[in-house]
Amino acid sequence: MALDLEGGPAFVDALRRTWDAGDAVLPLDPRLPAAWRTTLIEAMRPTAIVDADGERRSLDDGLATEPGDAVVMPTSGTTGRPKGVVLTHDALRFAAYASTTYLGVDADCTWLACLPLHHIGGFSVLTRAILCDTGLVVHPRFDAADVELAALAGATHVSLVPTTMRRIDTTLFRRILLGGSAIPADRPANTVATYGMTESGAGVVYDGLPLNGVGLRVDHDGGIALSGPSMLRCYRDSTDPRDPDGWYRTGDVGSVDPATGLLTVDGRADDMIISGGENVWPGPVERLLEHDPRIAEVAVVGRPDPEWGQVVTAIVVPTDPSDPPALDDLRELVKAELPVWCAPRAVELATRLPRTALGKVRRAEL
Repeated sequence: MALDLEGGPAFVDALRRTWDAGDAVLPLDPRLPAAWRTTLIEAMRPTAIVDADGERRSLDDGLATEPGDAVVMPTSGTTGRPKGVVLTHDALRFAAYASTTYLGVDADCTWLACLPLHHIGGFSVLTRAILCDTGLVVHPRFDAADVELAALAGATHVSLVPTTMRRIDTTLFRRILLGGSAIPADRPANTVATYGMTESGAGVVYDGLPLNGVGLRVDHDGGIALSGPSMLRCYRDSTDPRDPDGWYRTGDVGSVDPATGLLTVDGRADDMIISGGENVWPGPVERLLEHDPRIAEVAVVGRPDPEWGQVVTAIVVPTDPSDPPALDDLRELVKAELPVWCAPRAVELATRLPRTALGKVRRAEL
């Protein structure tokens, strides 16, 4: 059952009715262009759809899900044929209980859902509240003023992305889950840095440590793999991306500190820059550059270069366009913490960085 609804009580009601009927849900973004909406529906093949008028309409060529399936979550990519991640009720229940246990959620907790419900980060707020029987407030979208009003009215827990966190008074909430994009090093004390993806049933690594029952592995090539009861059953086309032992290679690269056991995520494997034969991960460089008060936003990419192969390039949105940071200043900032080859050799100024709905930089567009 496709739910083409704004976030709010109507979405939650439709979700509950669908699950009570033994069906799975496909959350859709009601803002999708008509052509992409058609492409997504054709790829996911729901049997029916509920849209803004609340009416259920059967769809031709629908494909029923398996018993126990709870949600088919479309992937967030915007190129190529979309995939749908199939998560079971058992997977959602495990993820909700594991998160709730880690956070120490009690009976007076109220979750605020203000992220897009067609992404696992927003949808999992609903499942935590519904499955663990806590309070729930659902907003149609993120609005800083409305989020703060919800906190003043009693919402205690919320899931945000860094770009939205910066726009509110974070002290109003008891706990804030952060995910979806790079987590700032200077995040508030009441935040929890989460790592996960749709295939893992949302964030399953909290503050660098896997939740109870979650398997975390970093392979010899630095590739991060996850396993556990919250993982997907399969994709909508019935393919299973896990290996025979149940491990899912995330496509991210990182390391685990041997002393603390904490996971550090360097970035996507295909984001790595090779400059003069040296490997440079954009994430650590970006985190250092963000300390410059003249920088509002920054992304680091590799530009083709005949001598170096790739040149480390900082794409900067300046806080004040009339006073952008100088290249030499940015190089010194990075060289104080990282090897010299990580320091940018070029700076490009921009008015904005292209981002997904969850705030993740679209590097391919840069």
